[in-house]
Amino acid sequence: MLTETLTLFSHCKPGDTAFTSGGLRDFFEYRDLGIADATHGKVVAHLVRAANAPEKGTGWHRHEADFHIVVMTKGWARFMYEDQETLVQAGDVVHQRPGIRHFLFDYSPDMEYLEIVGPADFKTLDVEAPCAVPDPTPWDKPAAT
Repeated sequence: MLTETLTLFSHCKPGDTAFTSGGLRDFFEYRDLGIADATHGKVVAHLVRAANAPEKGTGWHRHEADFHIVVMTKGWARFMYEDQETLVQAGDVVHQRPGIRHFLFDYSPDMEYLEIVGPADFKTLDVEAPCAVPDPTPWDKPAAT
């Protein structure tokens, strides 16, 4: 019977961690789920949600990661994966193969997704654009009072 493990038990409830700014993108907020600590850096898992309307998007980039999935939990987002536009809606799961060039360029105000990446300290590198990117959908602005 296995009595030792290289990872720890982790249980993160909604009130345990808060959404904060200061992550990879300044127009998103991130909620750490404690997985990087529990796996000693093998995997990171966080919730990502829209904080501001899309203007420039993420830009073309790729990640140096062995594993990367996105689970859309609320709303929707439009990505370019290489030269393919992809609409990802609540309930959809995307596996981003290592090194795939992509660009998240549009999303709904309620967009939220779970991102799981290994290793936890993965790198993000800007890359040359393989194609043009459509414009984002403008968010409705509140009426002036």
